[in-house]
Amino acid sequence: MSQKTPVFLLKTKSTPGDSYQEQFSSETDGSNFEPYFVPVLEHRFKDEGLATVRNLLQTKAIGTGFDCAYGGLVFTSQRAVEAFTHLVQELTGDDRWPHLQDIPVYSVGPATTRALKAVPQQPPLQVFGEHTGNGESLASYIIEHYGEWYKGRSTKPPLLFLVGEQRRDIIPKKLMDPALPSDKFIRIEEVVVYGTGVMKSFQEDFTKLLQETEDRPARWVVVFSPSGCDGMLSALGWLNESSGRVENDFRQEDRQTYIATIGPTTRLHLVNNFGYEPDVCAEQPSPEGIWQGISRFWNDSKR
Repeated sequence: MSQKTPVFLLKTKSTPGDSYQEQFSSETDGSNFEPYFVPVLEHRFKDEGLATVRNLLQTKAIGTGFDCAYGGLVFTSQRAVEAFTHLVQELTGDDRWPHLQDIPVYSVGPATTRALKAVPQQPPLQVFGEHTGNGESLASYIIEHYGEWYKGRSTKPPLLFLVGEQRRDIIPKKLMDPALPSDKFIRIEEVVVYGTGVMKSFQEDFTKLLQETEDRPARWVVVFSPSGCDGMLSALGWLNESSGRVENDFRQEDRQTYIATIGPTTRLHLVNNFGYEPDVCAEQPSPEGIWQGISRFWNDSKR
């Protein structure tokens, strides 16, 4: 029996189940992978942001009423959903809850959508945008969908966007573009509900796994965000510590380890900051998208 190909997933394993483990634990089309989770980031709830959202929920300031401060919610990360779920669980049993079943809740992709659909509220939240996959597409979808949801109002109610300390401003810029007609313009306000930092032990943990699997003929590393890319490249021994870049004499044909990124943002970070072009950039930010990219790469390399 041939050895399984390790797939190092540079992320914290989701609970209670992780779709990446499911995807890479089953043998498909002759591919036999062995998934390893390597946490990169530490997430900490931000008390000030949680207090702000808690107050909005308790005072029913998020809703469809004309007197509500916000008419909908936006999420682009599972960590923001975890913070939100933490607050919802606090309110369970409160006679002021639930009250969000009539507003649109926007989600950037399948993982965030699954987390939102698991929020303990009956009737459940109405979640939209799963198909969009990135902030740019989600913003375009919101402009049309939210406009239709509140089509009776010339000025749309603001949206509340629960975010982390590190985030891109694509969605706010697009929704509040001064060039938009007044009936399309949507004010969106961000509340920081969690902070993120690279774990001190990440590079050491990853190096240990690389040493334990150095006899494997091939290995894959799946990168989910720009954070920790320097530690990953250093652990692989590919980074020139003085220049901070992968040097031109790095010999691709001699290696056993290949890199896949979850999407174009992380790919561009590797290219622009480290001079390294990953082997695969997933067309869809999902377990299936990563698996399809790796399979395509293998098939192309065998030709």
